[in-house]
Amino acid sequence: MGGLREVAEPVVVPGPSGVTIRARLKGLTGQDETVLSLVGDHLATLASRDLKTRCAAGLDHDSKLWAQRKRDLTEQSSSRWAGSMTKATHDQWALARRCQVAHIQSLQATIATIAHRLSLPQGEKGTKHLPGGYRSRKEWHAKSRRLHVLEDRLQAARADWQAGVVHVVRGGRRLLASRHHLDTAQLTEQEWSRRWRAGRRFLRADGESGKRYGNETIRVTPGGEVSVKLPAPLAHLANAPQGRYVLAATVSFAHRSEQWTDRITANRAVAYRIHEDTVRGRWYLTASWTLPPVQTMPLEAARADGLVGVDTNADHLAAWRLNRHGNPVGEPLRFGYDLTGTAQHRDAQVRHALIRLLHWARRHSLAIAVEDLDFTADKTREKHGHKKRFRKLISGMPVARLRARLVSMAAELGIPVIAVDPAYTSRWGAQHWQKPLTSKNRKTTRHDAAAVAIGRRALGHSIRRRTAPPPHDRSDRVGHRTVQASSVAPRCEGHRPRIPGPRTRSVPPGRGANAVDQNAQHRSGRSAEHEFWQQDSLPLSL
Repeated sequence: MGGLREVAEPVVVPGPSGVTIRARLKGLTGQDETVLSLVGDHLATLASRDLKTRCAAGLDHDSKLWAQRKRDLTEQSSSRWAGSMTKATHDQWALARRCQVAHIQSLQATIATIAHRLSLPQGEKGTKHLPGGYRSRKEWHAKSRRLHVLEDRLQAARADWQAGVVHVVRGGRRLLASRHHLDTAQLTEQEWSRRWRAGRRFLRADGESGKRYGNETIRVTPGGEVSVKLPAPLAHLANAPQGRYVLAATVSFAHRSEQWTDRITANRAVAYRIHEDTVRGRWYLTASWTLPPVQTMPLEAARADGLVGVDTNADHLAAWRLNRHGNPVGEPLRFGYDLTGTAQHRDAQVRHALIRLLHWARRHSLAIAVEDLDFTADKTREKHGHKKRFRKLISGMPVARLRARLVSMAAELGIPVIAVDPAYTSRWGAQHWQKPLTSKNRKTTRHDAAAVAIGRRALGHSIRRRTAPPPHDRSDRVGHRTVQASSVAPRCEGHRPRIPGPRTRSVPPGRGANAVDQNAQHRSGRSAEHEFWQQDSLPLSL
């Protein structure tokens, strides 16, 4: 057991920090689409220049340069548009820096794995924690060349990190790369250009509390009227006072409409973003705002009435209800989803599975225990070698999306979510719970047993069950329970009370109360097991 890593304590996951809702802009005229495209393209040019300036400054950027950047943008737009663009630029630069660190860590892990496998003899088998040697001389040679390539990449990435250099593509690097492979992407040059312009447009405005309807740049009234503050060079396109353009289309939010209405009527900050879906030919408006931090439920209160242990898999959620003592209750549950097809279909499948799980947990007033999974370091091909099927399996698991959806949806229903360390849950669950929970009428899978292990860890119990009773005549007779005992169970057996009635053994009166005390049962005052025993001689008459 010395090689096992330390297991972290379970924690209650805090709720979401923000809300995002989206609605379609229906009824836009050709003039509306033209004005939105012109404004978005103009602001995209300014945002690209600002991002270039920020990346060129690198680590030497300070508040003075930030103020200068905002003044330059204000001359070509407005102060509020300039504030939104500079904030978006800083967020994008910070995201690129975080991705740079993750890339360096991934390269280091890959290089260490390849170096380890190259140091082993050819064909040597690996262990549970470390891969073995390469299978052939050809593969060994190819990996040695790949090692030098990765070392060069790591050196370049470290140099960029130390110098503060980031590589950012406004519009997306994947879409940019598809320009050279239009046949593979099944796009024409005109379709690609339209997607490229739509992806680079900048039509987002941060909210501001105290202003009318929470946003002066993109204003949405409670009746759904949308108006945009035009930049200075495009002020001649205004159809409303104060350089504003009012869209002919109105918007209505089907989700959280009451919360949104309460915020804008109280003039609280709401951020908006307008974007075009070139595939469907539609325009959308996205509203978002931050939520105040709410104190999470204490861990003891969350698991007071038991909970539901949930094991995340590539095609389903395996769940099992546990009482507060850690004992499985009822039958295992399975909430399936299909992750094939488009991204919208996969997202809908995940939401559908989660809402069924949450509704079931809400009916029984139970918390939900899930694993705090992170497969970032486990998706590389170097760690698992030729196990392509296993790499595809863990890559297809919607861990991040499912976790974010679960936390946000559970917060709306008031269901606490407990995150536990995923270490050894599948292995120990199958070892201690799969066979005991299997019967003629129920076939317990490895995933069901893992759900039980997750729930027990969230409740603070050990995963293993109580040990089986001893065989006959070694201690007490067989008959001890093998299920988990209650926390209020006595630590040891006390004196057995005397039961009135006929006795089958010769027990002197008054000895029944001291049945456990061996010294009290022996006349000499010593325990019987410590007395020297000698057989009497046979009588001569026999």
